[in-house]
Amino acid sequence: MTKRTSAKYKLDRRLGENIWGRPKSPVNKREYGPGQHGQRRKSKVSDFGIQLKAKQKLKGYYGDVTEKQFRKVYAEAVRMKGDTSQNLIGLLEQRLDMVIYRAKYAPTIFAARQIVNHGHILVNGRRCNIASARVSPGDVIELGSRAKEMALVLEAQGLAERDVPEYVSVEGPKATYVRIPTLDEVPYAVKMEPNLVVEFYSR
Repeated sequence: MTKRTSAKYKLDRRLGENIWGRPKSPVNKREYGPGQHGQRRKSKVSDFGIQLKAKQKLKGYYGDVTEKQFRKVYAEAVRMKGDTSQNLIGLLEQRLDMVIYRAKYAPTIFAARQIVNHGHILVNGRRCNIASARVSPGDVIELGSRAKEMALVLEAQGLAERDVPEYVSVEGPKATYVRIPTLDEVPYAVKMEPNLVVEFYSR
């Protein structure tokens, strides 16, 4: 289980962007970083700084996964055929916690991870409590009997701030992972630049 090392809204403020598009994000009111030096005039950012921010933003969006996990996913994306940046996004979107979030069974990626960790999710009829487990096209993800009544799940299904993307098909408590998406299909609230992440790791 990945431990979240900082509050999710602190991530928003540190990056200066509302990365999940949440209406409660403090960035909507204060666009500067947290802490007493947050309002200092920003100096010119180097190429390395730009690449680092792109990596931190992508890593943060997927639930602030650990550097070790993220690097492992990147290494796998490099080994695959085709565009590495597209492969990276495809692999991240195949995470079970992400599919739960995309299907609107959880209001946040962190809540999705908690639902999985607590054993409320079935994949192809078998219970799975590993948030980073990889889902394949055609897999059926189902909410457990207790999860169907959870206030958290009911709240998520009523959220108007995001829609279920085309690569996830939802029918009540069951969702089917239709296909691996391309970068253009992923409904990010802010612009993600996986090409800069590739540049960061390939230095």
